[in-house]
Amino acid sequence: MDGIPAIPHQRNHPEAARRHSAAAPDATTGARPDLTAAPAADTGTGTPAPDATPDPASCRFAVLGPIRAWRGGEALPSGTPQQRALLAALLLRGGRTATAPELIDAIWGEDPPQQALATIRTYASRLRKVLAPGMLVTESGGYAIHTPAHALDLGVARGLAAEAEQARAAGDRILARTLLDRALDLWDGEPLAGVPGPHADTERTRLQEWRLQLLETRLDLDLEVGHHAEAVSELTALTAAHPLRERLRELLMLALYRSGRQAEALAVYADTRRLLADELGVDPRPELAALQQRILRADAELACAEDPAPAAAPALVRPAQLPATVADFTGRATFVNELGEILSGVGGQVMAVSALAGIGGVGKTTLAVHVAHAARPHFPDGQLYVDLQGTEPRPAEPVAVLGSFLRALGTPDTAIPDSAAERAALYRSTLDGRRVLVLLDNARDAAQVRPLLPGTAGCAALVTSRVRMAGLAGAHLVDLDVMSPEEALQLFTRIVGAERVGAERQAALDVVGACGFLPLAIRIAASRLAARRTWTVSVLAAKLADERRRLDELQAGDLAVKATFELGYGQLEPEQQRAFRLLGLADGPDISLAAAAAVLDLPEYDTEDLLEALVDCSLLESAAPGRYRFHDLVRLYARACAERDEQPPSGRDAALDRLLDFYLATASAVYAVERPGDRLPAHLSATHYPGLRFAEPRAALDWLYAEADPLLACVRQASVRSTGRADVLRRAVDLLWAAKDLAESGANSKQYESAAVALRDAAHAAKDPHAEGRARTTLTNVHLVAGRFGEADEEARQAMDLAREAGDPLPSCWAPNDRGIIALYQGRHADGERYLLEAIENFRADGNHIGEASALCNLSRIHVELGRLTSAIDLAEQGIAIYDRMGLTLRLANGRYALGIALTEAGRLGEAQDQLTEALSLFHDNRQPLWEGVTHFRLAVAHLAAHRPTLAAAHAEQAIALRGIGGEWRRATVLTVLGKALRRLGQRDRARVCWRDAEVVFKQLKSAELAEVQALLAAEIAA
Repeated sequence: MDGIPAIPHQRNHPEAARRHSAAAPDATTGARPDLTAAPAADTGTGTPAPDATPDPASCRFAVLGPIRAWRGGEALPSGTPQQRALLAALLLRGGRTATAPELIDAIWGEDPPQQALATIRTYASRLRKVLAPGMLVTESGGYAIHTPAHALDLGVARGLAAEAEQARAAGDRILARTLLDRALDLWDGEPLAGVPGPHADTERTRLQEWRLQLLETRLDLDLEVGHHAEAVSELTALTAAHPLRERLRELLMLALYRSGRQAEALAVYADTRRLLADELGVDPRPELAALQQRILRADAELACAEDPAPAAAPALVRPAQLPATVADFTGRATFVNELGEILSGVGGQVMAVSALAGIGGVGKTTLAVHVAHAARPHFPDGQLYVDLQGTEPRPAEPVAVLGSFLRALGTPDTAIPDSAAERAALYRSTLDGRRVLVLLDNARDAAQVRPLLPGTAGCAALVTSRVRMAGLAGAHLVDLDVMSPEEALQLFTRIVGAERVGAERQAALDVVGACGFLPLAIRIAASRLAARRTWTVSVLAAKLADERRRLDELQAGDLAVKATFELGYGQLEPEQQRAFRLLGLADGPDISLAAAAAVLDLPEYDTEDLLEALVDCSLLESAAPGRYRFHDLVRLYARACAERDEQPPSGRDAALDRLLDFYLATASAVYAVERPGDRLPAHLSATHYPGLRFAEPRAALDWLYAEADPLLACVRQASVRSTGRADVLRRAVDLLWAAKDLAESGANSKQYESAAVALRDAAHAAKDPHAEGRARTTLTNVHLVAGRFGEADEEARQAMDLAREAGDPLPSCWAPNDRGIIALYQGRHADGERYLLEAIENFRADGNHIGEASALCNLSRIHVELGRLTSAIDLAEQGIAIYDRMGLTLRLANGRYALGIALTEAGRLGEAQDQLTEALSLFHDNRQPLWEGVTHFRLAVAHLAAHRPTLAAAHAEQAIALRGIGGEWRRATVLTVLGKALRRLGQRDRARVCWRDAEVVFKQLKSAELAEVQALLAAEIAA
């Protein structure tokens, strides 16, 4: 019979039980009440600091598994089973004394030995010798162990559970879920394992029940935060292990429904109702029945995880001396609350200064004025305002501003001194004892602001600037970003009108998206539309869709987005202006420091200085340490500046060529580190700009996945600008091939496919068989991963023809290898064998041992299907031997995967599971979730053959959650196996739903597997 697999997260495969080190559990915080009904035994109180170093002489204990004890870092002997029973009984008393009769009854029950009391004393004496001095004490004829809660794993678990309950009550579900995971990880198998006696039996049952309650709570939180797809696998295994536990069934129904598997959710209810009737003669509890009805009604509220209620915006207050606030102020609730709290709490402070920085047009002044109005009741003595004209050629002089402030505060002209220092001193003296808010708008820098700050308690200053005021000591700095899409649409609707927007909501979303969610741009676009009653929202969206005209469209009256950006650009030094122009040329959501250095052809340290200066001016954003990005409209402005100012024009192409070279050289280095000995780098185009180098594969993969979006954007951009430039086209194709992990990982498959299609079409238009053959080979891999086998075969066929025409060894090797895999999936085994033998011959001719190993493993799969199992195993082992010899971990995973399939078919199931489990671990370490998915599927097949349906179902669920290579075809094959496992577990209704879903897919794809699933359904109906 199957055991219960531990599957706390999607990344853990079912038979991988939680492993704990021999060290004691970590200390954690708090003695806490139960999150759910906990066992009655207490563990005392007392909480160390979370990361406190334990006393080397102190003892720690574990009862949530085998009884274990440590003193400092040394494991202590726990003695005979009866001695462990004594230790467990005392630990679970939580420091209270247990009398000798109570201990005898706990250990032996109604049949104690004649010398039970003497034996108890012997056990106690032995424990006293190994425990810390004074820990085991004799009191009132009995014994007690005095230890703080954090010294016992049960106490730690209780604390974590209580902390999770508090976090959940406070609305922090993510933290609550994390804390419960930590609590559940403390279990190490059966609690009190191997401890005899009635007391241990009772406590063991209570602890197991409590763990299930914690699991239910954690799974409930999973669903609340939207992790329903990941929860299905764990819930499937748990319901199989605890079939009568209705709460688990309820959670499984909800998880399946939210995963779009309504039929399976209803099938779970049908299975549950039948099981309860057969086993207990009762109906499901009302909550379960109510959930079934809500699923049948497709209750909209049921399909969504809960969201916290939005914070209410503070009431608008009319200004006194401040500029008028806009009537349609929208959003920014977080900033309004944050700044409002600072301004409302200044009474006891020396002074509060908040400095808002951001790109031009982001709404700094609007937000500051709005917040100042709201804070007016806290500053009854007045509010001062000045536009410091920081973006103008001649910004306001502090001495002039101080004069106007002093006059506003009632100082006669005759009393105002001439010098700036004297005016600043008088200004601060005048504010002494008053509660005044000062709004300093559009500041140039910190030096302009400092003389204008109040210096007394009860006053506050709000500063806005395009420059981040890092030099303003003690200031609360706020970096203002663009609006959220919801806020942007709300602002647009308030200006244009709900009726017009409601009729064309998608077009309205396109408009605010084209505006980059920048408030100024949205206001201009909305104002233009509001003034033109004959325009529809779609007309405006179409005008803004043209990137080259967009900035020209975004002007209305004296408002213009381009003019706002021009002010910031005009303040830059020449080198900063050049960096701004050239960086704007590169497509992609962001750019790394190293890539930016390639664009600018400068050392990294000089590049960083320039980029940080642009960040300080709010013309560039720091997306993360070492990464930078433009706002969409700023990028368009930067490109316009490049077309206008970058001379000669060839400098623009040179910058993008350096970026392409950098990505190709670095991606080639990643490929070489991950696949040492592979011949691909030797066949790639030469580069003139160097890339990065990596010492080990993990760092290389980290770079590749971090750079995926900008790298693929560079490829797509190269496909557009490659007209008449074969060198650009070929380097772009080679970059895509070197980055093939991005397609196989599944994380960037759509973007990769888009880039591959663009390159194929560009190469075809250029009549370049060399580039087109390689582009079609990359596209073959994309289609193969997605399960589009017909399209994949056609691309590979053309790639082979083009490779022969161009004399290119790369597609000549890989295209027949891919056609062999496709033929395997399509059941054309003779064709597949012919293609793979051709691939092996070509790989050997090219000296590509890695490719040879790949083709050998693929040929092994063909031999499995042909029933030649001995040769199938031998071929896979040949491939593994090559991978082992060359030290390739990722490719070794593919070899073990192929060997696991062959061993499964040969009936050597234990060996097969070992190979597949090792492959699964390697795929996970190398971040290949699609390959993890197919390996979970193969493990499901192996466990089903070994009559372990619970593990088979759990692996199948993991395969569905991770998807896997093969797209919908693969999903249908997994559903077929999942249905078989569920049928063996007695869940017949859910099994039928799985098979029906598989049947639909196989019919659409006209797959050979249709016959098998229809036979399964027919057999089930006949039964």
